[in-house]
Amino acid sequence: MMRNDDATYLWHPFTQAQTAPPPHIFVRGEGARLYDDTGRSVLDLISSWWVNLHGHAHPVIAAAIAEQAQRLEHVLFAGASHPTAIAYAKTLVDCLAPPLRRLFYSDNGSTAVEVALKIALQYWQNRGVRRRQRMLAFDGGYHGDTLGAMSVGRSSSFFRPFSSWFFPVDITRYASQSGEQDIEAQERRALHELDRYLAHYGNDLAACILEPLVQGASGMRMARPSFVRDVAERVRATGALVIFDEVFTGFGRTGTLFAYQQLDFVPDLLCVAKGITGGFLPLAATIATEEIYEAFLAPNAERAFLHGHSFTANPLGCAAALASLALFESEATFERISALTEIHRRELPRLAALPGVRRTRFCGSIAAFELEAHPDEIARFAEQMYATDVLIRPLERTIYLVPPYCLLPEDLRRVYALMARALRA
Repeated sequence: MMRNDDATYLWHPFTQAQTAPPPHIFVRGEGARLYDDTGRSVLDLISSWWVNLHGHAHPVIAAAIAEQAQRLEHVLFAGASHPTAIAYAKTLVDCLAPPLRRLFYSDNGSTAVEVALKIALQYWQNRGVRRRQRMLAFDGGYHGDTLGAMSVGRSSSFFRPFSSWFFPVDITRYASQSGEQDIEAQERRALHELDRYLAHYGNDLAACILEPLVQGASGMRMARPSFVRDVAERVRATGALVIFDEVFTGFGRTGTLFAYQQLDFVPDLLCVAKGITGGFLPLAATIATEEIYEAFLAPNAERAFLHGHSFTANPLGCAAALASLALFESEATFERISALTEIHRRELPRLAALPGVRRTRFCGSIAAFELEAHPDEIARFAEQMYATDVLIRPLERTIYLVPPYCLLPEDLRRVYALMARALRA
């Protein structure tokens, strides 16, 4: 009955319903495992779209939400506040570099990016610098599905039906280790193209947005820290703002709490979402420097940032976020991430020796490779992995693993063995 009702009433995201197989229906989760309606238990190797950090139904986060729900479920956040939002903002900001001080809540990655773009554009208007209206992004970038976020991620193939409605954005080259060419040559070309662009338009540039270290949705394209730092420093030298979209890379995915912490560079605006609540509830935030915040202060509302959402700073989401952040220390989460990273380091070269496997790579808990095969074969590979109790979701030819941090090392090693067996077959 559930499957019939799903087919009758639901419209699933990123899915061609006419050709897609029926979706798996999951009824519960525990740790790194999901349980479907047939009773099968599968390892969630995509962290349920990259949001789950510490495992499904984690009792600490669940208890924090339940306790908060009995005290205050929601209150407007304009002209009002509440202790949980204040506590989380202070706790998160204390984890960041000092220039990042002001947290603006929203509800998902797309809106966190929209907030950053609007802040950057209005910042220059408030300062009276009208010429800074250009926005710069990178080929392969993905920043969400609202119109502003799509505009800065326009090179994504997802967005073609909407391209005529995008606002103007300049796109420049990205140097990825997942390419076939020599990475140093790629970086030189990318930086040369950026230098030429900045020489022409640097004085008109409002902001540049990029995903530090890993472009997730475009196929886990990974850049070297030195390249990302060179890009960011060149942009900042023009006076423009630098926005880091860490919706995916934030909260430990790359091996540090935030990817920027590996760069010796602090952005002007930082976007976070996905793992912020440990996978329990929608929540997002855009963190700005104090200098940016002060540009919005004035005796009238014209210079205020007039943006918000009905569920801004929802207390339940903030309670989950507080509990999730505390688990990084109480459960020695970074030791768990290091263990997963080390398994990627050892196992990926073995996969690379198999026919059809190309461009293996990893960054922190994230691992990926390209499978040179027909799309139907890649779909069968994913089905075969599910048949061996492993849930993956390829990005076209990219096979990737983004496990919850609670995944046991022996389970990850078993996943690699299962993938190798399926690839040989």
